[in-house]
Amino acid sequence: MEDLYPQDKRGKITAKGGATEWIHWQSGTARLLPRLITGRTCGPLFLTGRKAPAGTATLDVCEETSRARLSYRRAEEIFETSARLLANPLARPEDIEDLEGWTLHRLRHCALTHDAENGTSTPMLVARSRHASVRSLERYACPGVDAVARHVASRGPAARRRG
Repeated sequence: MEDLYPQDKRGKITAKGGATEWIHWQSGTARLLPRLITGRTCGPLFLTGRKAPAGTATLDVCEETSRARLSYRRAEEIFETSARLLANPLARPEDIEDLEGWTLHRLRHCALTHDAENGTSTPMLVARSRHASVRSLERYACPGVDAVARHVASRGPAARRRG
């Protein structure tokens, strides 16, 4: 919590290997963040719904609520279950147990793909994804058929005459 700067729509994180990096978020997240924080001033941002079990590392417990840090695995489970009907718009609610939802990794992948389709530069995609190299970004920057069609159309003779 101490490393969040909501007014600037960014926060400091500790990456693999202990490096300090910055993450940034958009206006929608900025509007939702106060609900997640709910008056807390310190501790982990994402918390479980119950008190931390005895022996939980101090850094993984919110001093104000005594709740534990939400693990990535559990966040993934919650998100996937919650997204099942969104990912399957033609499905019936009673079939929810048999459906697959989106994953947090897919959500990240989609954001990077949409950015690439909308013309975001490669250096910006690398910075935004926090990948170390362009090669590791290749799997995300795969424009879809419609994006390629828009790109080609925007560079054809008719587009040049309008421009």
